[in-house]
Amino acid sequence: MPASKKQAVTAKGKTDAALNDENVREYLKNHDDFLQRHPDMLDYLHITHASGSAVSLVEKQASVLRERNTELRQQLKALTANARNNDTLFAHTRALVLKLLAADSLEALYSIFITSLADDFDVEHVCMILYGDNPGTEGWRTETEVRVKSSIGGLFRGHKPVCGALRSEELMFLFPEGGGVGSAALAPLSDPEPRGLIAVGSSDANRYHSKLDTLFLSYIAAVMVRLMSRLPGGTACG
Repeated sequence: MPASKKQAVTAKGKTDAALNDENVREYLKNHDDFLQRHPDMLDYLHITHASGSAVSLVEKQASVLRERNTELRQQLKALTANARNNDTLFAHTRALVLKLLAADSLEALYSIFITSLADDFDVEHVCMILYGDNPGTEGWRTETEVRVKSSIGGLFRGHKPVCGALRSEELMFLFPEGGGVGSAALAPLSDPEPRGLIAVGSSDANRYHSKLDTLFLSYIAAVMVRLMSRLPGGTACG
């Protein structure tokens, strides 16, 4: 074989080997104005549509842009709805804190919390338990810490808020009048010694799921603990 022909074959072989999908892809990424400089290529590039028919690259790009536009509108709608919910939550939280500040007794604090959560926050079931040795003798719900630990102690490992579906006996302990509630969110009242707990519940087992943020409930619990220490009899709890 003549040397020149052998070199041509070798050169051609190298060219073919170098020209692959990845190289073309990288070239187009690095020369994003290629189709602008060669608009005639748009007539040769076609992509199979989901229906099976072939569409031009321009049509495909338009379709992709429409899909992205739809996704962005949906994301914006979700963000807007979330912002409205946060605004409403902030307004109700502010009103609740102002009401709690006006409480002049533990009984008033208890009543304000229970009523506000049920009415203003549209919570299905509300619970506030303070630790004490004489359950049922005050104007609020009191349970011994021993009984609380035996009933729902596993929920408060580390004295941290918790959200999720609970066992039927745990739910019945927290919400005796609630019937078949399915999920709950709980936050301990501690300063740092445990003084009790607050909880909200729902008959929907997915309402208070494990990934739900407990920031609001933790904030309300912190405010209530501070106020309790200033009220008559508040230091006796726990």
